[in-house]
Amino acid sequence: MKRVAVFALNGEPGSFAQAMLTAMDMKNRGYDVRFIVEGKATKLLSLLRDEREPFAEAYKRFLSHGLIDCVCRTCAAKYGVLPAVMEQNLRLADEMSGHPGMARYMEQGYEIVTL
Repeated sequence: MKRVAVFALNGEPGSFAQAMLTAMDMKNRGYDVRFIVEGKATKLLSLLRDEREPFAEAYKRFLSHGLIDCVCRTCAAKYGVLPAVMEQNLRLADEMSGHPGMARYMEQGYEIVTL
């Protein structure tokens, strides 16, 4: 089974939607997928909870599949979304100087995709 860790870094809603679609497509094809929210993309974890926002419905469906493995603690704090992350019961990661490390996923056999 292919193992892929998708790191969503871009804070543009359209790019984040593309990252979610990519992860879902891989999951639907039988891949073991982990989705990591890092950088400016963390801002969207609060924004996309508003159902009036573009891609909010896609985000809601994405969350229901439980694909988000973790969120960067440092970036969530920097962009003021720690409360939103905790309200959604998303796991914070900080093992690499406050950020989720790619090496952890590589050591577990995951290919890294950044979007």
